[in-house]
Amino acid sequence: MSLDAKLDRVIARHHELAAALAAPDADSKAFARLSKEYSDLTPLIDAIAALRRTRAELADLQALMGDGSDPEMRKIAEGEYYELRDRLPAMEKQLQIMLLPKDAADEKNAILELRAGAGGDEAALFAAVLFRMYQRYAQLRGWRFEAMEISENGIGGYKEATAEISGAGVFARLKFESGVHRVQRVPETEASGRIHTSTATVAVLPEAEEVDIKIDDKELRIDVFRSSGPGGQSVNTTDSAVRITHLPTGVVVQQQDEKSQHKNKAKALKILRARLYDMERAKAEAARSANRRGQVGTGERSERIRTYNFPQGRVTDHRINLTLYKIDKVVTGEALDEFIDALIAEDRAARLSELP
Repeated sequence: MSLDAKLDRVIARHHELAAALAAPDADSKAFARLSKEYSDLTPLIDAIAALRRTRAELADLQALMGDGSDPEMRKIAEGEYYELRDRLPAMEKQLQIMLLPKDAADEKNAILELRAGAGGDEAALFAAVLFRMYQRYAQLRGWRFEAMEISENGIGGYKEATAEISGAGVFARLKFESGVHRVQRVPETEASGRIHTSTATVAVLPEAEEVDIKIDDKELRIDVFRSSGPGGQSVNTTDSAVRITHLPTGVVVQQQDEKSQHKNKAKALKILRARLYDMERAKAEAARSANRRGQVGTGERSERIRTYNFPQGRVTDHRINLTLYKIDKVVTGEALDEFIDALIAEDRAARLSELP
């Protein structure tokens, strides 16, 4: 289908939505859904109008250029014509980007999960660095960051940590952070000054609503137990910690940060729902585009995606071969957008290349 045919379909759908919204008998749920679709399409409609105005102006200028009766007017028309013509490809490319299918999860909040990988205590210390990096990044973007579960190793490191991040476009910006992050540095505990390599795994899951994932109570095994802190000491004296096992998939979620069993169960269900939703998304993505496994956006968490080399002050994202020599600003969240923007651009280019 040509670009113009696609644009015509968008305009027709916008008119349909306007008519449906004007109908007096629309129920509230349908009205909200149609209003959102109408609002989402409006910037695209404006861009289409701008493109078509530019094309009309080019046609008018071309006509003036062909009129030999006024050489001065023809010269002015030529200057304007070539300036507008040079802008046209960028306008068309922007429209193609706007026409790309939206990821339904992009506007969702996210569940962030970090786990220390290879490297023992140093890996746990690095996981804590990453956790704080995302916390600061969330603050810089005006998002809400709530720690849900942290399992410490006793010296300030995190064996595992989970947080909920909420705000505008959270998952859209953080979804490419999933994967194995590698650190190269001299540990504080290393007397000989040798550089060690450790890893931590990051998983960013779209937060699923009940309407996204239906969980039958019969599919769950819920165990309660007394929560404990680092070193096994008791945190409180009641059986408030909750472990939920989803029997069909074997996914297990545990929460013990809250003193209330009810609150721990609610948090655990939120994480379980996010994991199951992410599994469904991964299946759908694999079925839709198996040929993109090696590109950005595959969500493969087994691959090493980024290296943080402290002695050299550099951070390298291996998926897009981008290196920044500003490790301090990356780990404080200030320069993280430079990686995220490049990853989004690369993913967009890959999807554009798939268009017929």
